[in-house]
Amino acid sequence: MLDKLRPLFPYLNRYRGHLVRGAVAVLFYNASKVVMPLLIGHAVDDVVHHGVQGIVARNVILLVAIACVAAVCLYATRWILIGASREIEYDLRNDLFASLEKQSITFFHEHRTGDIMARATNDLNAVRQLLGPAIMYSANTVVFTAAALPFMIRISPRLTLLAFLPLPIASVVVQLMGRRIHQRFERIQAMFSEISAKAQENFSGVRLVRAFAQEEAEVRSFEEANQEYIRRSLFLVRIMAMLWPTLEFVLGLSIVLTLLVGGHQVVLGRVTAGQFTSYMVFMVQLTFPMLALGYVINLFQRGTASVVRIDELMKAVPSIQDESGNAVAIDAVPQGEIEFRNLTFAYGSGPKILDGVNLTIPAGSSLAIVGPTGSGKTTLVNLIPRLLDAPAGEVLIDGLPIREWPLATLRRAIGFVPQETFLFSTSIRDNIAFGVPDATDEQIEEAARRAHIAAEILEFPHGFGTLVGERGVTLSGGQKQRTSIARAILRNPRVLILDDALASVDTYTEEQILKGLREVMQDRTTILIAHRVSTARSADRIAVLVNGRIAQLGTHEELLAEGGYYAELFEKQQLEEEIVAE
Repeated sequence: MLDKLRPLFPYLNRYRGHLVRGAVAVLFYNASKVVMPLLIGHAVDDVVHHGVQGIVARNVILLVAIACVAAVCLYATRWILIGASREIEYDLRNDLFASLEKQSITFFHEHRTGDIMARATNDLNAVRQLLGPAIMYSANTVVFTAAALPFMIRISPRLTLLAFLPLPIASVVVQLMGRRIHQRFERIQAMFSEISAKAQENFSGVRLVRAFAQEEAEVRSFEEANQEYIRRSLFLVRIMAMLWPTLEFVLGLSIVLTLLVGGHQVVLGRVTAGQFTSYMVFMVQLTFPMLALGYVINLFQRGTASVVRIDELMKAVPSIQDESGNAVAIDAVPQGEIEFRNLTFAYGSGPKILDGVNLTIPAGSSLAIVGPTGSGKTTLVNLIPRLLDAPAGEVLIDGLPIREWPLATLRRAIGFVPQETFLFSTSIRDNIAFGVPDATDEQIEEAARRAHIAAEILEFPHGFGTLVGERGVTLSGGQKQRTSIARAILRNPRVLILDDALASVDTYTEEQILKGLREVMQDRTTILIAHRVSTARSADRIAVLVNGRIAQLGTHEELLAEGGYYAELFEKQQLEEEIVAE
């Protein structure tokens, strides 16, 4: 159990002050609870033996005072311990999010989004309940039992022995059922992750589902997964349903034995009526802690299962991170020279995507990369900001291996427009300003103008304040691409990478965007992945990538004169334009 809870120790240590204050409140609360049965016993004996009204009144006043102290201490206990669990939940959620933000792309290829979301919500809530209610109820049960037991033994050792005799039965039941609860809850959480992932994928791909008229099929599939989740949950409910009655039976058996034996001892005069009353009050006060034991066991088993699932994410080491002893300072500014030196790259143990690529892009120059689908163009440019990690020494920036550059410095100097455009479900202004939070409205509008999107944005009812919806669903493909280009331009990067960023716009719009980009491209390294010759010819040089190798390299005119893939592509697109024109 402790090994599974070990990941929480740093958080508990961080809030040890809260826990100490909570422990003090627990001690005072349970001390007042122990005093109450003793006062009740004295009051009963005073009535039986003396019958003095003043003594009874004094005991009543003392009981009311003790009850008030107990109420205040209980309030403090809940406020401090439950509050500490909320604080730890806050820190744990932040740390989990920060850990996920550091992970590489491959991590999210291996973990489904729904599973990650389930762990960050449902599992995190189970951990909070473990750190709050479970600890509080456990502490109260242990402290009260330890404090009350000496007084109960003092009243009657024999009676105490008989009263606690059935407790080993409860211990065995708790051990057996607790293990099964833990196992079942792990399966339930795994199924909850499956359901979350399925729902997330359907919501994200809702247009595809509707386009293929698969709504009913997806609903049936979700119902089947949900039915399995319910089946597993009900199995856990059945286990819990057995645990609670068993504990109640054990407690009831203890009280029956107490009444039988204790009543007999009162008749024999071995204990007074007041002592027997105190003893019975102690037993009644033990009722809730004993019944809460099943609830606490449930919380502990759920919580430990969830701690393991969260810790799996927290322990995941980013596959791409800063190397120790970087040769470059964090505040350095790259000039922008990029070199691929005999670069060979493959995804895991798969086939080679890039094979022996040798290419130098001088600082401040522009390069267009063309080639057939699957030739490795996107993979090549993803290696520059280290979204993917190339073998050591095969990608260099300003003559230094790329791993010697701090990630923050490297990525701060790069403006990247990925092939798959992503916009956040916020305003157009915020999407363009992503990465430059202090950008002024004038700077945002200028970036949009250069991306040839400003005029269209201003036609929207709320202009740059227009909300774009989930993943920018309210914008067309071309509008999303141009917004993404504006976002990259606003960063004023030393290196600008456009991964097929003009694929969704027509040739006229493409020309307008390129006009705006020519000014942006001056004195900065620019890489354009293009499928159109009209885009590629605007670059200083053009590289043709075929089957992971540089097949051709030169200017537009040089490649046309050389023949090969580029010349064939040019002729094909020229013919297509002539056909369209006719």
